[in-house]
Amino acid sequence: MDKVTCIAYLLYTSSKNQDNREKAIQLLNGDVSVHDLKRNQSVRTLIVMAESMIRKNKVDKTEVQRFVDEFMVVEV
Repeated sequence: MDKVTCIAYLLYTSSKNQDNREKAIQLLNGDVSVHDLKRNQSVRTLIVMAESMIRKNKVDKTEVQRFVDEFMVVEV
């Protein structure tokens, strides 16, 4: 899994705030960038924590794949 996908997954699962979950789905689908999200102070903290978890390899790749399967929009 790439870093952005993992960040989107961790952002989605680390917050019960619906706005943050929507931002995670937008990130997954490429509608917004990590750089753009870091401008928002409330989301920046979650992204920094997610990046730290990724560096420490504390991300369940199977769960990330389930998240992608459920929320990634594929246009044909």
